[in-house]
Amino acid sequence: MIVNWIGLWTIIRREISRLMRVPVQAFVAPWVSALLFIFIFGSVVGPRIASIGGHRYLEFVLPGILMLNIINAAFLQASTQVYFQRFMRSVEEVLVAPLSYAEMIAGTLVTVVFRTVGTALGILVIAALFGVTHVDAIGEFLFWVVIVSAIFGLIGIVIGLWAKSFEQLTVLNIFFITPLSFVGGVFNTVDMLPPGVRWLAYGNPFFYFINGLRHSMIGFGEASEPLGAVISLVLLAALAVAVWRLFSKGYGLRE
Repeated sequence: MIVNWIGLWTIIRREISRLMRVPVQAFVAPWVSALLFIFIFGSVVGPRIASIGGHRYLEFVLPGILMLNIINAAFLQASTQVYFQRFMRSVEEVLVAPLSYAEMIAGTLVTVVFRTVGTALGILVIAALFGVTHVDAIGEFLFWVVIVSAIFGLIGIVIGLWAKSFEQLTVLNIFFITPLSFVGGVFNTVDMLPPGVRWLAYGNPFFYFINGLRHSMIGFGEASEPLGAVISLVLLAALAVAVWRLFSKGYGLRE
C-alpha cells in the first residue's frame, strides 16, 4: 500500500498548529493539575504515609498521576478534534482529499501522541523539582505512553463521531475514564483493598496501564507486565479495526 505522506503530513501539521494556538488548555492546565497533585501528595500527605514497596509515597503515586493525565489528554484531543471537524464541516475537506481512512486515523493519532508526550514531559519536569522523577526502563516507559495514548485516542475518535452535542463528549470521561482510573491503582496497591474486591482491580484494564508505567519508572509492579502489554495490544488492535470500520461506513461523517 502506497502512503500519501504529503497528505498525512498536511493533516498532522494542521492539527498540531491548531493545538499550539491553545497552549493553556492543551498543556498548562494539566501541568497545573499535576503540580497540585504532586504538592499535596509530596508535601502534605506523603510524609504521613509509610513507604510502599520500598518507595516514597510520592514516587509510588507519580506514575498514576502521569497516566491519568496521559489518558485525559489523549481522549480529549481526539474526541474534540473529530467533533469540531464535524461541527465546522471541515471534515468534508478531508473526506474529498486523496487519503485513505487509515491515513486519516493515523493523522489524528499522531497529534494525540504529540499532545500526550508534551503533557508527560512537562509533568516529569515538575516532578523533578520534587526529586521524584525516575525512569528505570525508558523503552518500557515509551511503550506505555504511546500505546495508552493510541488506545484512548481511538476511543476519543469513536466518541467524537458519536456525539451530537458538546456535553456528550464528557459522558465517557466523567462516568467511566475518571472513575476507572482512580480505582485502577493510582493512589493505592491492590493489597490495600479489601480481599473480597481485589478481583475488581485485576479486571480493570486501567490497572494494567498504571502498573506497567509504574514498573517502567520505579520497578514496582503488582501484575505481569507481559500480560498487561498483551491486553493493551489486543485492545489497541480491536479499537483500530472498529474505528476503521466506522470511517469506511461514514458513521458520523456523512450526515
